[in-house]
Amino acid sequence: MAQHTTGMTTHPDLAEMRERLERTASSGSAVALGGLVLLAGLYAAISPWVVHFSGTPFIAVNNLIVGIAVGLIGFCAALAPERMLRLAWVVAPLGAWLIISPWVVTAAHGARAGIVWNNCWIGAVTAVLGLAAMGLTVRFARRAPH
Repeated sequence: MAQHTTGMTTHPDLAEMRERLERTASSGSAVALGGLVLLAGLYAAISPWVVHFSGTPFIAVNNLIVGIAVGLIGFCAALAPERMLRLAWVVAPLGAWLIISPWVVTAAHGARAGIVWNNCWIGAVTAVLGLAAMGLTVRFARRAPH
C-alpha cells in the first residue's frame, strides 16, 4: 500500500516565501549589513588584545568566542544572505550579552573601566546591527506583494 504524503514542498505559498526571502537577501543593504556584522564580530574577537584585558582571562575568552560567533554569522550572511539572513536575529542577543558580560563573567574580581566601556560599545553596536537585520527581513516581508 503506497502512502501519499503532502509535505511543505507542495504548499502553494512556499514559492512565494522563497522568492520574497531571495529578494530581501539579494539587496545591497542585506550584504552591507552582513559585512558590518562581520566587522563587529572581528573587533569583539580581537578586543581583548586591543584594550589589553590583562589579568582577566575569562572575559578575554568570552569576547573571543562571542566575537568569532558574530563574525561567522556576518561572514555567512555577507556570502549567502538568502540563507543566513534568518539567522541574523541571533546577533542581537549576542550583543546584549557583550554588554552585560563584564559584570557576569568577572563578578568575583570586577572588570576595569576600559573593559566595561569596550564591551558596552561593541555590544551596543552588535545589538543594533542584529535588530537592523531583523528589521530588514520584516520590512521586505511586509513590502512583498500578496
